Amino acid sequence: MSPTSSATAPLRIALLAGGVGGARFTRGLRDLLARRDVPAELTVVVNTGDDMWLDGLRVCPDLDTVMYTLAGVVHEGQGWGRDSETARVSAELHAYGLGWPWFTLGDLDIATHVARTELLRRGLPLSEVTARLSERWEFGARLLPMSDQSVETHVELDGGSGASDGRRTVHFEEWWVRLRAATPARRFVQVGVEDARPAPGVLEAIAGADVVLLPPSNPVVSIGTVLGVPGIREALRATSAPVVGVAPIVGGAPVRGMADACLTTIGVETTALAVGEHYGARSRGGLLDGWLVDTADADSVPALAVAGIEARALPLLMGDGVGPDGLTATDAIVLAALDLAGVGSRVAPTAA
Repeated sequence: MSPTSSATAPLRIALLAGGVGGARFTRGLRDLLARRDVPAELTVVVNTGDDMWLDGLRVCPDLDTVMYTLAGVVHEGQGWGRDSETARVSAELHAYGLGWPWFTLGDLDIATHVARTELLRRGLPLSEVTARLSERWEFGARLLPMSDQSVETHVELDGGSGASDGRRTVHFEEWWVRLRAATPARRFVQVGVEDARPAPGVLEAIAGADVVLLPPSNPVVSIGTVLGVPGIREALRATSAPVVGVAPIVGGAPVRGMADACLTTIGVETTALAVGEHYGARSRGGLLDGWLVDTADADSVPALAVAGIEARALPLLMGDGVGPDGLTATDAIVLAALDLAGVGSRVAPTAA
């Protein structure tokens, strides 16, 4: 793999991201590039399939998680929501019998949703609203919703009540948060995705990138939903930039969340190898040029090569502790992804 621009130009990186994993990887990438004085333009295309209306407000969980994380105001312990949060407003709404008691919005978080809803009601598209909200933080990256059109991921459950055939459909967040993905899902339905269009700037960011990265996000309901927007999958296949992903599966288990339940629903094994093969090699009509797997899954590297995907193994659990080499675990993952994409020399340490 080789970079597509000179070493003196800003390194243009496009990322397709979901929630916590995508947010933390992007933050690590941004911080490393800043420490090494590497001019860069980061564009993060964020899943909006988790979006919903709640208590009269438009809630965009993944956009907010990425925004709060990059802004340095996220609740680090849970990976989402605002730090030093309270929930007095949600408690009052629940007392009135409104909202979802199992999905509590914090007071500072509600302010974000109020602002977003107000701007949407003024007629601004979600991409412009996201830009307006991001201006407050100045966090060194451009956030783009995957689409300005509404797309919501719903889950068709087996054995539920409310339908004559024994099935019922719930919003993804209810399945994920209230049911903890424990109720088997028959299928995922991305409502509205067929009519959605990539938000302004999405296709251009992918086409003009030096590198496209798929951070360790849920391959089914995060990255998979982004890829469901007509035109985005085709843009990934057509870009001249290398496309490198980071496996969200370590040793047969998700790094975070219940991605295994999602993979089971679509018939994919919960392994780094199976997810890499699910994305497929670009040389064979898929999406990936490179794939990072954990050392626990190093034995999958030869099989991935047979599938046409260049793979490397290294520890994939992100962390901020600094090792003897002066790198954090997150730094090492970021550097490995950039090296696999052929631009590692552009992020070499600045000479003292």
